[in-house]
Amino acid sequence: MTIEFSMLAPHVPSLCHEEHVPEFQQDMASSMKQVAKLIKAINTDVIVLVSCHWPSTFFHYADCTPVHKGILTAFEAPDLIKDVPYYYPGDQELADQLVKAGQDAGLQVRGVNDPYYLWDYGSVVPMRYLNPDEDIPVINLSVTLAASLEETYKWGQQIAKVLRETDKKVVFVSSGALSHNLVRGRHNKPTVTEHAMDKQFIEYIMKKDYQAAYDMLPQYAGFAQVEAGGRHLAMLLSIIEESCDPKYYADGQSSGSWNALITFGENKITNVEVNAESEYVK
Repeated sequence: MTIEFSMLAPHVPSLCHEEHVPEFQQDMASSMKQVAKLIKAINTDVIVLVSCHWPSTFFHYADCTPVHKGILTAFEAPDLIKDVPYYYPGDQELADQLVKAGQDAGLQVRGVNDPYYLWDYGSVVPMRYLNPDEDIPVINLSVTLAASLEETYKWGQQIAKVLRETDKKVVFVSSGALSHNLVRGRHNKPTVTEHAMDKQFIEYIMKKDYQAAYDMLPQYAGFAQVEAGGRHLAMLLSIIEESCDPKYYADGQSSGSWNALITFGENKITNVEVNAESEYVK
């Protein structure tokens, strides 16, 4: 298996500049920096990232561009993310393989190879922590609004098949939140009921009952307004194998949403510090 590990990663706008991260989100920032050390230590060849802030309408897109270069000002939060440069290599060959696998499976998948395509902050923010030297190739994937959770899961299965067959060491990143019924005020947490669903979903994850986590996703996504309708979670769950062990590193609120950093691997993530304050740390 060449998927070294997969992960759920936060991308809240206030994480973009480390020096401005509020206290209640600092555990997420520091934990991502620790995971970045592991990504570097295992000589990762490519990072495949699905971002909730690349919402495509009809097609599943994979960014096949050989070089990702641009300056990001986020439409949603230009005061927090403004004039942020990024420069990452891509992996056109592997991205093309992903597109072909999706199309061969009868899915509506398209490749994008355009040097003028601008990254979203769901890609830029986690990469600033997880790939700080900008030297590991990245393939971006969209979340597709016309696709159901089931279709997204099937697309993820095709992605997983390709990644397991490649001779490259791959890290898969699902960039997005859990409950996401946004309100003004970054310090605000989800409602008690929304967060109860977060906790149940996480409990299934931590007990490795990945099927139960997938089964609850439709109602969870609807009631708690999970980001992108939970599509990034459906794709993540299609990547995780039953043998993968979860590790829960950090979490925090952002404007009524709940965000978590969780990794899934086969006992490979052993040298990364975790936030002992979290009730989910095992």
